[in-house]
Amino acid sequence: MRSEQPTLHTEQPGTRAEQPSVLAGQPPAPSTEPAPRPAQPGGRADQPGGRADQPGARPEQATTPSAQSPLHAEQSATGAGQVGVPSRVPPICIGQPVTSSRPGLGHSATAVAHPNIALIKYWGKSDERLFLPRTDSLSMTLDIFPTTTRVRLAPEAGQDTVTFNGRPATGEAERRIIAFLELVRERAGRAERADVDTENTVPTGAGLASSASGFAALAVAAAAAYGLELDAAGLSRLARRGSGSASRSIFGDFAIWHAGRTDGTPEEADLSSYAEPVQTAPLDPALVIAVVNAGPKEVSSRTAMRRTMDTSPLFEPWALSSKGDLADMRAALGRGDLPAVGEIAERNALGMHATMLAARPAVRYLSPATLTVLDSVLALRRDGVPAYATMDAGPNVKVLCRRADADRVAETVRAAAPGGAVHIAGPGPGARLLAEDGR
Repeated sequence: MRSEQPTLHTEQPGTRAEQPSVLAGQPPAPSTEPAPRPAQPGGRADQPGGRADQPGARPEQATTPSAQSPLHAEQSATGAGQVGVPSRVPPICIGQPVTSSRPGLGHSATAVAHPNIALIKYWGKSDERLFLPRTDSLSMTLDIFPTTTRVRLAPEAGQDTVTFNGRPATGEAERRIIAFLELVRERAGRAERADVDTENTVPTGAGLASSASGFAALAVAAAAAYGLELDAAGLSRLARRGSGSASRSIFGDFAIWHAGRTDGTPEEADLSSYAEPVQTAPLDPALVIAVVNAGPKEVSSRTAMRRTMDTSPLFEPWALSSKGDLADMRAALGRGDLPAVGEIAERNALGMHATMLAARPAVRYLSPATLTVLDSVLALRRDGVPAYATMDAGPNVKVLCRRADADRVAETVRAAAPGGAVHIAGPGPGARLLAEDGR
């Protein structure tokens, strides 16, 4: 099976990127799918990375057979109609033009992406090499703390160089980025080394993993620089190979990451796992991020994930219940029911942490400060404020609420965990290429 090479498009200067929906292997029934919701307003003016507008979703016309990319042809021959393998995927149109009109010829490409927070959690892998998740997950992309990455081909260089926030990257971070570039070069049939320059605006210890925005931006920039023609699903698959959650940061607003299938060839498994946008009825949500501990975790997420899958008697029941949570979440988003979205997100996150507590030995990320913040969220609900907590693999708490209630929620959690930082985010845009002037 040939490596996928769908089509990446860029818009002309002065146009705004729009993000097409991507045909999925697991679409909801047409009769129950809500109309696309209007674009949400941008982030708060006092938040870093805030924006004035946000790309909307629009369907695009499918390519004609004569204009099909290799991925379209490959899927027609190997997997058309299979669950999780779309037979036709419309191309993606991302952002402004890159610095060269002919990417991949010794020029550079720059992309920006934002972090996301999973409301239906990703916890556990079915294939660690391909980064295939054990269950589907669903997230909200944020409008704060973007990562901007530039990839410049260096044909005369003997090795890749990676700079992170102005300093040379070292250790595991450098290894992962170079391994990702090797994957891109393999798929593009190219050998040139590259200079990678990444600027990450996520504050240290902000409770937001930067790998999602980081590898989403790297995937978009590297694909453009090396001349890989990838559509939205293809970019999502590529980003997944750097960090699983990065597959969702390719898209704005809400996105679902399909776990895919593991009963076929590795190529079929890789094609089957990707993210796509989730259409919703009108919502005006905010996420209040309470940082209760900015220090490093004693147990890494990767170690905790493996231990939980291998030893926790609660993992399989949680994975099964997560399927029901996902169905309920999609229905709640479809009818614009924010309290239901919050209730489902909270129970899914607490269930995930229960699987860790039952691992042998237990993995406990919840600290006394975490529990204090959770108690403050319950108090808000008793006072009539619809606020709901979610947590990733760490002690910090994210509270989903109405945008109109975000300031009150922020004040409440700040009082519950004095000394910790509090950030407010709204729904954010998908990954996009930037023009030479950074627009």
